[in-house]
Amino acid sequence: MSGDWKASSNPIQSNQEIAAISTNFRHNHQIRISPIRLISATDEQIGIVSTSDALRMATEASMDLVEVAPNARPPVCKIMDYGKWRYQQQKKEDKSRASNKGGQLKELKFKTVKIGDHDLQIKINHAREFLKEGNKVQFTLQFRGREMAHLELGRAIFKKIKDELFLVSKIERDAKMEGRRMTLVLQPDHKKPDALRPGTGGTPPAPPKAGSSMNIPPRPTAPGAPAAPGAPAAPVAPRPVASPKPEAVSAGRS
Repeated sequence: MSGDWKASSNPIQSNQEIAAISTNFRHNHQIRISPIRLISATDEQIGIVSTSDALRMATEASMDLVEVAPNARPPVCKIMDYGKWRYQQQKKEDKSRASNKGGQLKELKFKTVKIGDHDLQIKINHAREFLKEGNKVQFTLQFRGREMAHLELGRAIFKKIKDELFLVSKIERDAKMEGRRMTLVLQPDHKKPDALRPGTGGTPPAPPKAGSSMNIPPRPTAPGAPAAPGAPAAPVAPRPVASPKPEAVSAGRS
């Protein structure tokens, strides 16, 4: 049977290729042509059978007979749960549409560096929503006239934007001058709330040692043994000063 299958003029390569074309196929008693080439529910090549026999086998399996390759000669039909298959294909299409919807580049423009805090926060909130939807965001700041002499004001605005959006973004292209415009591009990135922000410096504090919260005194060390790392050095007792001998005292008075 496998040899007959390979000799077909229009063989089926995969159900996924068929699904990419359409999800509406003739099934069960809508199939009028006989004989057909039949595939079982487990993808076994049964071979060429009459349509009535194929319908009987599909009914006995409580499934449907679906014409998946109508242009083949003879047509290729498969025993499957048609309703369940169409539901799965619909879910795949919805997921594909959702993934294609994201990934766009959204642009937010500033006409001047003299933007108020309230207006800036509105722009930042819009950018946060775009990033959460999976879009990239480009900020474009326009410098007018003498504002070109104060590029640090634009960098300060972009720094605030990066700080505000740190948890939902990462820098794809940092602040860059293009003529009289300064641009910044952020892409989506979801971080944990306790993520270390850039520029904070330092390393996280070391975890406390076991027993430190129980006020357990340190174990005394033997004389001459080196002290434990981090432990305060033991105080050194002052050496007693020897008193002068009597002969030396009497000699001094004479």
